[in-house]
Amino acid sequence: MNSKPRSEDGHDIPPAATERDTGRVEAFSDGVFAIAITLLILEIKVPHAHGSSRPFSLLGSLTGLWPSYFSYLLSFTMIGIYWANHHYIFKLFTRTNHTLNLLNLLFLLTISFLPFPTATLGNYMLDAANRTTAATFYAVGLLLPACTWLLMWLYATTGRRLVHPRLESAFLHHLTIQYAGTVAIYLGAVLLCLVDVRLGLGVCVGLTLLYLLPPASYAYARGKRTP
Repeated sequence: MNSKPRSEDGHDIPPAATERDTGRVEAFSDGVFAIAITLLILEIKVPHAHGSSRPFSLLGSLTGLWPSYFSYLLSFTMIGIYWANHHYIFKLFTRTNHTLNLLNLLFLLTISFLPFPTATLGNYMLDAANRTTAATFYAVGLLLPACTWLLMWLYATTGRRLVHPRLESAFLHHLTIQYAGTVAIYLGAVLLCLVDVRLGLGVCVGLTLLYLLPPASYAYARGKRTP
């Protein structure tokens, strides 16, 4: 029989108090990331001959799927970056609460949505009549996680609500500017896609490559030990 959790002074800890650790949120989020990143490849279908009188070339058909490979690789990398950064920022949080849990769910909703615009871009990138819509829709698919990520970060850091109290203000401000700037750049990519698909997608690729760089090291106030 499991004993109830107790505090250092021997008193029982209320069940709600034991659920404020971020471990469960991170574990659940890992599962959503894994599913979303798997769904990306399931959207790429094996080509088949469809009774055409012309000889079927498997090599040519596989090569012709390059827009799907491109969108898959870009989205896979982006989801992977979010997964790594999710662990990065949750190490800065001392605890979680109901509101942060809901904001994290909202963020995960946008992550699990990403395979849909990814498949759309792969299917219509070469379609002259629809590629602008497909690219814009994809850029919006990248914008949404950036927006919900920023909301989650702003909630946790405003008034140092959930972050470690010894983190330097300049460090927190740097990350806030970085995340807000990401939203602005993706918004710019959406607008650029309406004008020129190549420019809009180029901005998306460039920002993804930029985020492959290591994140800033944690910065705590001088003379104080890190947790």
